[in-house]
Amino acid sequence: MQEDSPKIRKGRKFDQVVAGAREIFMREGYQGASVDSIARAAGVSKATLYSYFPDKKMLFMEVAKSECLRQSETAMVQAEQGQSTEETLADIADRMTGFLLSDFGQQVFRICVAEAERFPELGRTFYRSGPEQAQAKVVEFLHRAVARGDLAIDDVELAANQFAELCKADLFQRVVFNMPGKVTEADRQRVIRGAVDMFMARYSAAR
Repeated sequence: MQEDSPKIRKGRKFDQVVAGAREIFMREGYQGASVDSIARAAGVSKATLYSYFPDKKMLFMEVAKSECLRQSETAMVQAEQGQSTEETLADIADRMTGFLLSDFGQQVFRICVAEAERFPELGRTFYRSGPEQAQAKVVEFLHRAVARGDLAIDDVELAANQFAELCKADLFQRVVFNMPGKVTEADRQRVIRGAVDMFMARYSAAR
């Protein structure tokens, strides 16, 4: 019999708990973060923390979801401040690859995979509230770029997903399968530049 996925409860100190957890998870990682240190950073008791989040895993996923949205919203703000379409795509790719290669991002992926059978809703909820919403921001940006005449795209949703996949080229499998050899900054910049160049070669209105 399948176990019910644990539930998160919102309340007055919810955001405070998430902010404290973000500080600790970003510094210590999932395994290194203790509930005691998270409660101290959040300025709440362990009882208060557990009243919102039944376990550390759910709290970690909430922080990860918030981080996905924070990064996509920052990229969109920069786009609205006058960056070109190509510059904004490079910034989005920089944030995507940075999250993908971070210890934090890899831990998110591994927890979703590890708990997929026992708690299938865990990964689904994270995806719908984090990556899916971040992807929606990219779709919104692409629609604006099409309206400006910078890009020529018939299926914007597909194009947004294609761009996300281009940003994983070479990098994703290397980190997932723990291939020897550290991914360097030069490796990351090569993939970012390649993703933007490939995307613009296909979708630039000037091509």
